[in-house]
Amino acid sequence: MSHIKNIAVLTSGGDSPGMNAGIRAVIRSGIYHGMNMFGIRRGYDGMVQGDIMAMDAKSVANIIQRGGTILKTARSEEFKTLEGRKQAYENLKKHNIDALVVIGGDGTFTGASKFIEEFDIPIIGMPGTIDNDLNGTDFTIGYDTAINTVVDAVDKIRDTAESHDRLFVVEVMGRDSGLIALRSGISTGAEAVLIPELEVDYDAIMKRLDKTRKNKASRIIIVAEGDKEGGLVVAEKIKANFPAYDVRVSILGHIQRGGKPTCMDRVLASRLGVAAIEGLLEGRKGEMAGLICGNVQFTPFSKAIKHIDKINTNLTRIVEILSL
Repeated sequence: MSHIKNIAVLTSGGDSPGMNAGIRAVIRSGIYHGMNMFGIRRGYDGMVQGDIMAMDAKSVANIIQRGGTILKTARSEEFKTLEGRKQAYENLKKHNIDALVVIGGDGTFTGASKFIEEFDIPIIGMPGTIDNDLNGTDFTIGYDTAINTVVDAVDKIRDTAESHDRLFVVEVMGRDSGLIALRSGISTGAEAVLIPELEVDYDAIMKRLDKTRKNKASRIIIVAEGDKEGGLVVAEKIKANFPAYDVRVSILGHIQRGGKPTCMDRVLASRLGVAAIEGLLEGRKGEMAGLICGNVQFTPFSKAIKHIDKINTNLTRIVEILSL
């Protein structure tokens, strides 16, 4: 029988669509299992400052469809210090909190691992990041919404590109991961996709553009922000090779983080929220709840954190084949 009676949830790192659905699932699942539930505002910073509040089923009513996070998120320099983490632990003890559910990515799980090591408090993680760059889950919460936002934006950009015979370089989010760029590139019919995981073969790109320039009224190049040179430099290189091209750059930026979560992200967050609570009650800690091949699985934080350094080359091959 689990000794856990009081559980708190927080969101940390960059916000991602579906975090609210995850918060809702954690709170209501905990209540269903007879737990007292709490929310921590502004992530680890709120834990250090003692910004902790009791939550009930009504606290999470009408949030499943909302982007962002009702609990807010923030960086915490104090939590990186032992003194800060001690203060955070003392604040949890004041509320008799026995366990945590943390929703976030790489930095969130790194902080959770350190906290477990020092204070032996059970923590289960949920993968909340638009980059989809964690091991232990096929998709992270927010990724599907983010790529659909990119697809919608690029479809609109292509309308004006076709009207003016323009080439657009579209820069999307992905500082360390090119998965947003790669999947959105395939789904929008991009001529090329540039990602941080692979060296850019500019000669091949220029040959491809030269080969197709007479057959297309519009061309789209997708560039992940983590690419070594970025969208503006890529555009300059294309312009230098093809002076006659009307080359424009569109940097999508933070619109990719916002918006209503898709059905997929809402269901994913809901499933993982329930799994997180049940994992804690089963005695798990230091693990991330994820979904692999349709089934919930738990992965230790040490294995979940940023171990994806290989890209599916079949996806890059598809871009090349379909760019004719």
